[in-house]
Amino acid sequence: MPTVEGKTTLDSGWLAARFNEVHFTGTQLTTTNPPSSSSSPTLPWIEALVPGTVLATLVKNKVVPDPFYGLGNEAILDIADSGRDYYTFWFFTTFHCSLSSNQHCDLNFRGINYCADVYLNGHKMILPKGMFRRHSLDVTNILHPDGNNLLAVLVHPPDHPGSIPPNGGQGGDHEIGKDVATQYVQGWDWIAPIRDRNTGIWDEVSIFITGPVKIIDPHLVSSFFDNYSRVYLHATTELENRSSWTTECSLSIHVTTELEGSIHLVEQLQTQNISVPAKSRVQYTFPELFLYKPNLWWPNGMGKQSLYNVVINIDVKGFGESDSWSHFFGLRKIESHIDDATGGRLFKVNGEPIFIRGGNWILSDGLLRLSKERYKTDIKFHADMNFNMIRCWAGGLAERPEFYHYCDYYGLLVWQEFWITGDVDGRGVPVSNPQGPLDHDLFLYCARDTIKLLRNHPSLALWVGGNEQVPPDDINEALKNDLKLHPYFEHVSEKEKPVGGLSPKLGDPSQYLDGTRIYIEGSLWNGFADGKGNFTDGPYEIQNPEDFFKDSFYKYGFNPEVGSVGIPVAATIRATMPPEGWQIPLFKKLSHGYVEEVPNPIWKYHKYIPYSNPTKVHDQIQLYGAVKDLDDFCLKAQLANFIQYRALLEGWNSRMWSKYTGVLIWKTQNPWTGLRGQFYDHLHDQTAGFYACRCAAEPIHVQLNLATYFIEVINTTSEKLSNVAIEVSVWDLEGTCPYYKTHENLSFSRKKVTPIVEMKYPKSKNPKPVYFLLLKLYNMSDNRILSRNFYWLHLPGGDYNLLEPYRKKKIPLKMTSEVFIEGSTYKLQMHVHNTSKIPDTKSLTFEHGLTATLRDSCFITDSLETVQNRAGKEQEIGWFKRIHRRFAGKNDGLKVSEINGHDIGVAFFLHFSVHASNSQEGEDTRILPVHYSDNYFSLVPGEAITIDISFEVPPGVTPRVTLDGWNYHGQTIHETL
Repeated sequence: MPTVEGKTTLDSGWLAARFNEVHFTGTQLTTTNPPSSSSSPTLPWIEALVPGTVLATLVKNKVVPDPFYGLGNEAILDIADSGRDYYTFWFFTTFHCSLSSNQHCDLNFRGINYCADVYLNGHKMILPKGMFRRHSLDVTNILHPDGNNLLAVLVHPPDHPGSIPPNGGQGGDHEIGKDVATQYVQGWDWIAPIRDRNTGIWDEVSIFITGPVKIIDPHLVSSFFDNYSRVYLHATTELENRSSWTTECSLSIHVTTELEGSIHLVEQLQTQNISVPAKSRVQYTFPELFLYKPNLWWPNGMGKQSLYNVVINIDVKGFGESDSWSHFFGLRKIESHIDDATGGRLFKVNGEPIFIRGGNWILSDGLLRLSKERYKTDIKFHADMNFNMIRCWAGGLAERPEFYHYCDYYGLLVWQEFWITGDVDGRGVPVSNPQGPLDHDLFLYCARDTIKLLRNHPSLALWVGGNEQVPPDDINEALKNDLKLHPYFEHVSEKEKPVGGLSPKLGDPSQYLDGTRIYIEGSLWNGFADGKGNFTDGPYEIQNPEDFFKDSFYKYGFNPEVGSVGIPVAATIRATMPPEGWQIPLFKKLSHGYVEEVPNPIWKYHKYIPYSNPTKVHDQIQLYGAVKDLDDFCLKAQLANFIQYRALLEGWNSRMWSKYTGVLIWKTQNPWTGLRGQFYDHLHDQTAGFYACRCAAEPIHVQLNLATYFIEVINTTSEKLSNVAIEVSVWDLEGTCPYYKTHENLSFSRKKVTPIVEMKYPKSKNPKPVYFLLLKLYNMSDNRILSRNFYWLHLPGGDYNLLEPYRKKKIPLKMTSEVFIEGSTYKLQMHVHNTSKIPDTKSLTFEHGLTATLRDSCFITDSLETVQNRAGKEQEIGWFKRIHRRFAGKNDGLKVSEINGHDIGVAFFLHFSVHASNSQEGEDTRILPVHYSDNYFSLVPGEAITIDISFEVPPGVTPRVTLDGWNYHGQTIHETL
């Protein structure tokens, strides 16, 4: 039976062995002496991880310690000491492929680091150098007639792996920069060196079966007219005829959109008849396709991420379907220019300005253990934080199509850099070579191939030559030329656009290599940082929260990197370090009154960044009092994480368009078990900073300016807000409300920051030294909450020491939960209610229309008309109806849990976690990843919140949901039996 046409991924059944431990040639391995393919391979052969790296395979087989656990990386031989042969490895597998007449087979490698010798059934082929290039080998004539094929790949490390200086360095000794490869592998101030420098078959391997003619790298482009009501889809593709005769072909393109479930609407269908000469490649451009009033693709927070399925088929006369290609494509136009008001680069999508709030990204995993599942979690986490851009840093990867697929799906714009960094390509100790890699032609080949791989993704927003450096002049000029904009995309003003479609003299934009996105030569140029290439990003350490709001904090309009702390929860420390790594830092009191944190050696190795900056910032953990142990330290660190990152983003919010056009935080995550600059750890557990960003970056947001104490409303949406109100309430540690005020009948312009009123409480008589502030922005028509923001604050010059005795408060909670189970997927809704007594008389809005009352002594007398009260019972019934409508599958019913307590007050800093009930003692019981609609939240008396929780459960595991908080400790809330 011939193999069915299309792609088959070769991602299992691989074996690996060190090159100098195998005593057969590649020809022998793929003919007479193949390694055992049994379930128990014999040495030197071990089960290989493909896609993956040599080191990932060695870790998988426990040949070396886990380099991300404790100091395990120090026990692994570095390639600088071992020599390149030590990490030169064979990879072997078998596959079945049997062709019929006029079928052709390509063996495809989407990424090899750094070059390889390929043997298939005794035939040798060479994969040339370059980490970021695709390889396609026509193996039609060397497949075995019986369909059973033997494949061996000898992978060679980068030519210049370099060595690691005693102090580590930024990019080691910079030798890796001579190759076209990842640069982070020699170590940085946020990661330890990767010992094999990522040697391996690190990306997808596949075979692809076609007929006589195959489709190569189609390019899709959309152009818009009449205020985006008309769109033209442009498509150009290469066609290769591998037969020895001219083929008569029927080439078709059709565009569909999903209406509901499996129902699709065909938007356009077009068929063209063409001839392709024998043994040749031709480029073909379709006549443009017209769509009226299309569903547009929008970034996260601006609208839906509508995607159309574009399919190109080619049929060959006398053969039938020869090849097919498909891609989910978003119809959108992205523009950017340097903003006159701020000097920062301003982005527009579909004509609408977008305020950029996002993060820097290195890669998903430092050992390149990449997967669709991990990418999906990573990108959804960014969307959950309400971010709208990810910057792919130059020292990491040209990210993979799977990464971009999920950015398309969740609406994350991507800033993609090429492989140049300031540290490795122009500065550092020793001073590095500014001329980039040795082989400039190879760099440009990899760049052009990467562009073809990624250009059809709507999430891809811009190309950048390098991080804090520009490529060498010849590379930079070539990229500028290759990535020049099509004339249509050079226009910014809607008035300048031609009427009725593209003018013929402009040419078809899909014939360009890209033509739709700008190219910026470096991350500090042309509207980023000072725009002139000076080192003006950062800072990268703990800040006084109020400083983010000050005019002096950052001078320029768009900061591509500003970083800070990121210690994970205590369970992650225990899961990634031996007990000697559980020791908290020493707090060393200095003569000027500041505290220096001295971390243990394992934390230092994992690049811990302290929560103090002597002479500038007092220790933000000690603000909460003396630290007892690891759990106490990490909990207080989460409080500091939350305050730090909310203040950072709210500081940028407050100057939207007047001073800033965007900010990217350094960085959102770590590709290993690092201890700095992250919103979720390498195990996929979120820090409190994650939910601080989720709060501060919401499209409509109410906030307190920590420098001016003005309440501000940020509306980043395209819609004006009318008939809305703000409710301000202050709560003290005794559970009373010394300040309450509403501001009603408010309106807010689209895409604007509006200061409302100065917060008077701290200036009033006898303010409490520590207090809670709750801000709510809600619709007056139905009390629907548009934004909720909860602060804990101290008076100027004070601290949070009074929160320590508050941990003894027993605030009663009532939790009602329902779980929906489908296979291994669990979805829960947790309704959490602070049942402590509510003061009377005036009303205070709660969750989605629920109201409660306050005593006369607890509100400001000039507050305006109160919100209509509703019975709490009616609200609870409504909530049950909502969750029953939502869940239509198997569920285990409603469960009610209560935490009894006699105190009145705020239930402070609550967070859920999900655990395995039937785990062994001493194990990390967490089930990860988990998606929460909110976490690290607080509830004032009478207030309630509903939180959605979803996760996958491994086979044989019984999950339980627990609640922790400032004064709640591991209560089991829901256990599924």
